[in-house]
Amino acid sequence: MNLHLTGDFHAVTAAHNLLAAMVDNSLYHRNPLGIEPSSITWPRVLDVNDRALRSIVVGLGGRLDGVPRQSGFDITAASEVMALLALSTSLPDLAARLRRIVVGWTRGGEPVTAKDLRAAGAMATILREAVKPNLLQTLEGTPALVHAGPFGNIATGNSSVLADLIGIRTADVLVTEAGFGADMGAERFFNIKCRTSGLVPDVGVVVATVRALKAHSGRYQIAAGRPLPEDLLAENPDDVAAGAANLRKQIENIAVHGVTPVVAVNGFPTDHPSEWAVIEEVAHGCGVRAAVTTHVADGGSGALDLAEAVLEAARERPPTYRPLYPLEAPLREKIETVARRVYGADGVDYSCPAAQQLDAFERHGLGDLPVCIAKTHLSISHDPSLLGAPTGWRLPVREVRASAGAGFVYAVCGEMRTMPGLPSQPAATRIEMDDDGVISGLS
Repeated sequence: MNLHLTGDFHAVTAAHNLLAAMVDNSLYHRNPLGIEPSSITWPRVLDVNDRALRSIVVGLGGRLDGVPRQSGFDITAASEVMALLALSTSLPDLAARLRRIVVGWTRGGEPVTAKDLRAAGAMATILREAVKPNLLQTLEGTPALVHAGPFGNIATGNSSVLADLIGIRTADVLVTEAGFGADMGAERFFNIKCRTSGLVPDVGVVVATVRALKAHSGRYQIAAGRPLPEDLLAENPDDVAAGAANLRKQIENIAVHGVTPVVAVNGFPTDHPSEWAVIEEVAHGCGVRAAVTTHVADGGSGALDLAEAVLEAARERPPTYRPLYPLEAPLREKIETVARRVYGADGVDYSCPAAQQLDAFERHGLGDLPVCIAKTHLSISHDPSLLGAPTGWRLPVREVRASAGAGFVYAVCGEMRTMPGLPSQPAATRIEMDDDGVISGLS
């Protein structure tokens, strides 16, 4: 689906980069808005992993080539335009969110928006068709709405509100994704997306794999882009049990929002039933349903037990969903509530710039927005090396940014990469096309 699909990513890329071009154009034409160049927070985006573009200088060359300044590229999924597309409820709402985008600050400390630059109308025009969810189907003919892809590390990491609003009106059951674990995708689903959509979830499914729990045991050396250790694939229920603290915490992270958890044991053909049994025992020990799903190998028939468990949980009691914090709470209180109750932190430490940014956002009327914690997906904490369900640590916030158009403030914790790099053997090296146009290497 990353190879074009219906063009949503291209539309987001074009709309985002149009605004970036208009920022630099305003600087070139005597800077009528008084933008402080060093305060500009709007990079350019590209839907290609390219680490060489993370930090660049634009405007080099002659006088007619723009104003030199340091900038960079993010991956398209990290664009605020992508996040606000996912959270928009209509075309007028999309246009309103685009107008609120903050691209930087004036020398007097006032926010500069897409509306100020008179760019929002053209951006909305580019996104006019992209706001419509894409109807696809599975290999078995089941309808699926695929729409938007906000970066899970720094944004909501959820599929679109519009897709959910359409899906809930056209089917008996709507299943929607909240990526990157219950500590990230689900927390943002409950505290940001549900507030926008108005939909109340009946059940929260925690997807667990044997490999993930073995990884959280801390007994294996796993590196991104490299093959998994051979002994990780060998039968070892004890190692699954050693990583179970992570699953218990993620079950708790669903329940703390008043939503009934169900554990999906995502079974792969190389797994061992004795290891699945450990995950089911952990779930039952937490008082929640669990079911093994083998849809990876068996298609829809392999997910019937999970479907029945989800329906049973949904019928068991009415929804009691509740967000973690009120919107009128101060930004620091919201951040600390998520850190303590979802991540298990002892508290939050703010850098001096982060503290100043929080104060500035509240002065400019952004204090009633929900918060989104930008952190690693490899740990419930901010530190990828802290596995399981770590305790005795504090969450460091080094920077805070405003996604005023999307409608949240996000706190950056740890070193976050918004433009990924390619591995030593990129997937592109496996893709070929023959003389008849037949493509191979996509699987």
